[in-house]
Amino acid sequence: MTRVIIVRHGQSTYNTEKRIQGRSDASKLTDKGRIDSTKVGKALSHIPFNAIYCSPLQRAKHTAEIIHHEMAIHAEQSAVPQISDKLMEIDLPLWEGILSAEVKEKFREDYRIWQESPHLLLMSVKDGEQTKEHYPVLALYEQARQFWQEILPSHQGETILIVGHNGINRALLSTALGISPQRYHSIQQSNCCISVLNFSGGLTEPVQLESLNQTQHLGDILPSLRPNHEGVRLLLVRHGETEWNRQTRFQGQIDVPLNDNGRQQAQKAAQFLKDIAIDFAVSSTMLRPKETAEIILQYHTDINLELQDGLREISHGLWEGKLEKQIEQEFPEELHRWRIAPAQVQMPEGENLQQVWERSVTAWKSIVQTALANQLKTGLVVAHDATNKTLLCHVLGLSSEHFWNFRQGNGAVTVIDYPSQPSAFPILQAMNITTHLGGGVLDKTAAGAL
Repeated sequence: MTRVIIVRHGQSTYNTEKRIQGRSDASKLTDKGRIDSTKVGKALSHIPFNAIYCSPLQRAKHTAEIIHHEMAIHAEQSAVPQISDKLMEIDLPLWEGILSAEVKEKFREDYRIWQESPHLLLMSVKDGEQTKEHYPVLALYEQARQFWQEILPSHQGETILIVGHNGINRALLSTALGISPQRYHSIQQSNCCISVLNFSGGLTEPVQLESLNQTQHLGDILPSLRPNHEGVRLLLVRHGETEWNRQTRFQGQIDVPLNDNGRQQAQKAAQFLKDIAIDFAVSSTMLRPKETAEIILQYHTDINLELQDGLREISHGLWEGKLEKQIEQEFPEELHRWRIAPAQVQMPEGENLQQVWERSVTAWKSIVQTALANQLKTGLVVAHDATNKTLLCHVLGLSSEHFWNFRQGNGAVTVIDYPSQPSAFPILQAMNITTHLGGGVLDKTAAGAL
């Protein structure tokens, strides 16, 4: 795999002034931006990088230089930052340098399009005597694709660091994972956050999002809510490890309990979330998520745990109870298809992903609607690997063909914000946070079978 770690620049002067930055190079790192960049360098210092790429804009370039300097202090680091124009921020020429509040007021209709259908935003820009049509988001996605096509062939099997901006980072993640430009605002990139992508080859080959928008190295438990957010935040957790996970034995709907490590993972998740105000909690009906949820709720004793059967794990049918190597011998073609085209597989005497999708998404929508109707702010939802991956596809507008695009570690926390407006898309604020489990910024939980 080619591991790509993506970082957004530190807090800048335009961030604090709430100005649109775009490709303006007037914005500089603040003191906080420089301090946070140092924290990123420390968090990444144990990872040897083969290459570091950054935007030429000074806020990103300076962030990359601070990260590199800090990594060099703590460990031998031969790679130095290289400038790539393909990592420039989104080009918003008519809005650059203007306060966000002014843009909202002066360009009311365009701002509405920007928020609701960003891929349709059109700017007419003077180019000499001619006027050209510029679609900022679509142009950014094409720029991101070009970056991947240039860079990936040179770094097969290596580890690279990218330091960019909010917009280009979203476009890089989206083009890698197949997320449409319409969902541009559906993934979050906080200042100095860390995201991890694993590529099996080029842009058209399988890609896994290992984690998104980690901020724990900065002292933030969870990413902050977007400005003026009104709605519900869901903390989606995968259950702790079971003995069958450890053995790579397919468990599916066989009700395997947590092992001792799984209970420790749940305890660490409980400690991690203990100061988060939780208003309600839901779990799959199965033992392993139920026990995980109960351990997390030890610090939230006033919350009753609701059980939802629709959140149970996929039924693997005749595969259940078997080791991965046994299935490889007995069902070699089906297991291969499960790995490369999961949506096409009907488990023998079990379920397919469409069936998992129908019941889990129905349960999920019910949870969201109930929370919004009752003005509940934060909910805990504990489920399973396949269930969580299916729900992530739903949240990001992807089909279940993208099932393997997402990693879900045992005891990992994912953060999803739903705005109160029914037409607005949910926002994946952070995914697969495992720092509380002791592995640093990389997911060190056992892979295991589902």
